Amino acid sequence: QTSRAPAISVSAESCIPAGLRLGPVPGTFKLGKYLSDRKEPGPKKKVFSYAVPPVFLQVRMVRGELVDEAGSSALEWIGLIRAARNSQEQTLEAVADLPGGQIFYRALRDVQPGEELTVWYSNPLAQWFDIPVTATPTHDEKGEERYICWYCWRTFKYPNSLKAHVHFHCALSHGRPFLHHDH
Repeated sequence: QTSRAPAISVSAESCIPAGLRLGPVPGTFKLGKYLSDRKEPGPKKKVFSYAVPPVFLQVRMVRGELVDEAGSSALEWIGLIRAARNSQEQTLEAVADLPGGQIFYRALRDVQPGEELTVWYSNPLAQWFDIPVTATPTHDEKGEERYICWYCWRTFKYPNSLKAHVHFHCALSHGRPFLHHDH
């Protein structure tokens, strides 16, 4: 999640039980920095090369640990898991044992074979990183839900795209926390 890589889809090859923790997440944690409203379509095949990361990766449980097809542990591919655009597509949440501690991903529910793994911040971790916790939708002229940045008025289709924009990209927010209708 720290660079603009080709669309990566990490999916479960076998059931991942609710509550399973993966990690710790290596490197600088910037979940959502490159999140957009578009879900980049990626080919549904397995590609392994030393020069190019896989564009589709399946993981499975082996002796209680999640591994990819090559048997690599989560530390080698956990950073490829995409940020969830909303709670409906979210299967994992980012958590930390203590504020400022190591970050792990935890399965929110049983993840079924074939489901893509997607992650977003737990509420306490979002607050720690000053990521907006909520976003209230409005409706456009066609009646479709939209999320509006109260600083620059840019619109988004998904709440987490707005939250990431406010935290990482909005030049007008100047690092201020997200404002809501009632503020």
